[in-house]
Amino acid sequence: MSIILGAVAALFLLLGILPLLGWTIWFLVLPAALVGLILGVMSRYRGGVTLNVVVLVLAGLRLLLGGGIL
Repeated sequence: MSIILGAVAALFLLLGILPLLGWTIWFLVLPAALVGLILGVMSRYRGGVTLNVVVLVLAGLRLLLGGGIL
């Protein structure tokens, strides 16, 4: 489940990189990646944790560069 949420968040992250669609990061990417990260921490396999951490870092970088985080 964690990997599925991470993959969905990564797809929306690709959409959120486009100009004027950065709001998708706040409302779709961050919640899905955080829930996926929590589920990944509770599981035995670490692939989901790694994927969700990468998505969260890239989303944070996009928000930082786009002015979404001051």
